[in-house]
Amino acid sequence: MEKRTRADTFVEEISASPGGEGICLCIQCGTCTASCPNADRMDHTPSQLIAMARAGMKEEVLSSNAMWHCLSCYLCTVRCPRGIKQTDLMHALECLAIREGLSSGRTRTPAMYRSFNDFVYSLGSLPEFGFMTWFYMLTNPLRAFRMIPVALSLLRHGRLSIKARRLTPEGTSQLKAILDKAESLGGAS
Repeated sequence: MEKRTRADTFVEEISASPGGEGICLCIQCGTCTASCPNADRMDHTPSQLIAMARAGMKEEVLSSNAMWHCLSCYLCTVRCPRGIKQTDLMHALECLAIREGLSSGRTRTPAMYRSFNDFVYSLGSLPEFGFMTWFYMLTNPLRAFRMIPVALSLLRHGRLSIKARRLTPEGTSQLKAILDKAESLGGAS
């Protein structure tokens, strides 16, 4: 009988997630890390994160801030000699972290994702001014006050709208169906 290790099950869990399929293809060349413009902000580089995941370090990987600092610029994906879609892998790790309740407290990105989904799901639109106000009030109310000059400048230049464009009732129900389907497929809500 084959003994299954913690590493095997974690890698299989990642591989089963949309975007995590390529984790076993990594040869640890470090091209993804060398390509990443945000690697210096990550507590573990992209290549370290893959090595840790393959070693079964689930809690350490999912509580890392690395995937939350991914810019989705796809430089790692384009340059990977093995064709691994590292950006998709980072998003798969984000979903697993949220599902396991292990997302890093050192970044506000999970709160932004949650706020975005809540706004879009409940309103069928995204009023930018209201969304950002809500986000800052949830995460750092004092920062909301520091952002007032930025908001005023954006308003003055027509780059920020206070009133959201509404979808039709049919469009709203279609959007909710899409979000429900994404969540049922393993997307984080």
